[in-house]
Amino acid sequence: MRRKILGLLVLTTICVSANAWQVSYKVDSGQYLLQNVFLQVEITDAVDHMYNFNFHKAEVEFNWLKYNYPEHPLPYFLYGISTWWQMMPNLDKVGDLGEEFLGYMDESVEKAEKLLDADENNIEALFFLAGSHGFKGRYYSERRSWGKAAGAGRLALKYLKKIKAIEDSESFSPEILFGDALFNYYSIWIRENYPMLKPILMFFPKGDKELGIKQMEEVSVNAFYTRVEAVYFLMRIKAFEQKKTAEALRLGTYMFKQYPNNPYFHRFYARMLYNSGKRLEAEAVSKEILHRLDSGMLGYEETSGRYASFFLGHINKGRGNWIEAESYYLQTIKFSEDSESEDAGYALYARLHLAEYYVDEKRYDEASPLITAIRKNTKRRSSSYKKAKALAKEIKRNRKR
Repeated sequence: MRRKILGLLVLTTICVSANAWQVSYKVDSGQYLLQNVFLQVEITDAVDHMYNFNFHKAEVEFNWLKYNYPEHPLPYFLYGISTWWQMMPNLDKVGDLGEEFLGYMDESVEKAEKLLDADENNIEALFFLAGSHGFKGRYYSERRSWGKAAGAGRLALKYLKKIKAIEDSESFSPEILFGDALFNYYSIWIRENYPMLKPILMFFPKGDKELGIKQMEEVSVNAFYTRVEAVYFLMRIKAFEQKKTAEALRLGTYMFKQYPNNPYFHRFYARMLYNSGKRLEAEAVSKEILHRLDSGMLGYEETSGRYASFFLGHINKGRGNWIEAESYYLQTIKFSEDSESEDAGYALYARLHLAEYYVDEKRYDEASPLITAIRKNTKRRSSSYKKAKALAKEIKRNRKR
């Protein structure tokens, strides 16, 4: 979680980073590029393809934009967002996509700066500058490059402030409202959950958490371009911060049905079904995730596999079907090892449940390495560590008998 914190500091600009193309561009004729209905349809289709992990179709449209508007930041920014979503299923293993992403965002910044040189009140140029720097900040935070992340975040805020100072910017609401919503919420959330970051927060203004949620809900209903991103953040807030599982499931169901090939939305949907106690539905969805992973479907990798395997293991454990449960728990552990995430919660609980089962079955040689792994990857005060320690003592006692 720690490596995501500075990313949250720049979430005020994600409104433009995910959908900055909604702001109209003045062409020589005085018309706005994105008020062209045909272009709006084309972009909407491309963005839908992107969210649905059909990147080839999306980038065909982006190539068309680049051909027709080679000096505009829009196509380069879209390439960057497309690359970001290709990394989204597992941001720990981005490979060459990381440098590709930064290259596109740098290109977007360069084109936007040229537009701003020609017109210091060009709202669209400011949006692309804020969005590009904001996304770079989020990327750097994922890579644990704290200084670069903070620097990018301050640049993003600088351009966002300039936007809000321009009178015409109000005409782009509720799209702009999304940025305010995210900043209002997360600027307070960070202060509440990570007081050690107060020195960094001195560089950022204070928001209003409750107002941020209300603004995000308004954007999720009324916005055209930023609606999907608003729903994405809302479902995470509902699920993990407010613990409103039913509302999170409703949003997660919507996102999965809209973008059924998006592995992130797919596993979130499975998780909310599982957390809601809808075990039969969770079982079917989890099996589909594993099927897609086995078939090599784009974006389905170890993280999604770890989630799905754990849900299936726990569902079968509840049925007393330990043949199936053991298989799925072992698969959960294998996925965690492959993704170098052995301290992940589901992997730890899979080891704990298996260790308890093996101890009950007097399969001590199989239980012991699981117990060791749990104690290695948890804090001494955690319940998992204490349970693992108790199991180790039980094994020791039983072997002496």
